[in-house]
Amino acid sequence: MATVPVYLFLGFLDGGKTKFIHDTLCDKRFQDGDKTLVILCEEGEEELDTSKYAGGKNVTVVTVESKEEFTMSFLETSLKKSRAERVMLEYNGMWLLNDLAEVMPKNWQIYQIMMMADAQTFDMYNNNMRQLVYDKISVTELVAFNRYSSDIDKIKLHTIVRAINRRAAILYEYKDGTVENDDIVDPLPFDINAPVIEVKDEDFGLLYLDAMDKPQNYDGKTIRFKALVARSNKMPKNSFVGGRFAMTCCVEDIRYVGFMCQWDHSSTLANKGWYTVTAKVKAERSRMFNNEVGPMFYVTEVTSAEKPAEETVYFS
Repeated sequence: MATVPVYLFLGFLDGGKTKFIHDTLCDKRFQDGDKTLVILCEEGEEELDTSKYAGGKNVTVVTVESKEEFTMSFLETSLKKSRAERVMLEYNGMWLLNDLAEVMPKNWQIYQIMMMADAQTFDMYNNNMRQLVYDKISVTELVAFNRYSSDIDKIKLHTIVRAINRRAAILYEYKDGTVENDDIVDPLPFDINAPVIEVKDEDFGLLYLDAMDKPQNYDGKTIRFKALVARSNKMPKNSFVGGRFAMTCCVEDIRYVGFMCQWDHSSTLANKGWYTVTAKVKAERSRMFNNEVGPMFYVTEVTSAEKPAEETVYFS
């Protein structure tokens, strides 16, 4: 069964998803002759008129009237009728992505994920629908803020995105159509060039995100941090995980995250005990990182520690 590439467009109502799809379909570079199925999961101000596209005959647009209608059978039938070779899916902003994962046909593969947001209303959504905002930003490769103007706090928009996703590109589109790339540099709350990088209890989440995202920046560095130790017989010999419980978007989404640590005396540590760990980091390729390069911590010192005032850390 042939793989069907899916281009996923995320965001809330009137955030600019349909317009972005329209502009893409108008782009001659996109019109390569492939039949395209466009699935719209919510009805906004913009409408798609296939007669406006150079390859309009190769574009089929279907609208999902309700979440109950959005089933695997509906998706497979729509693809079969359109005889399409690729899918552009405008997903409903009020639906969680887990719901999409449950109904997406097995041979459909997401090629690209983009999120469009209205810069003027995004803060409201973030304040009132935090879980939905996190759900979308956490997986996207691009966040495009539409209807941006100079009186909107760019730092605030940037901070919200970066607290959830440190890899996504960020764009700001002004009302006149001018587009500006986000070039804000995120300062870290600890000195990465210090002889020993001292990480405060509340900053463990940022260390984890940054070190996992850019392990090469920590190669050869010595780091000291407080951790809740996790040990298991299933782990490699002389190893433990030094980590913390972290909250990403809500109480229901608390999970344990940590660094793989190598130490000859790991067996002396109490499972779920609190310790201050000092270790030298090496950026290594390992199956523990899905055969990618990640930060491996080679421990030089471990001392018992009191649990922090706040046991849970936050990514946002």
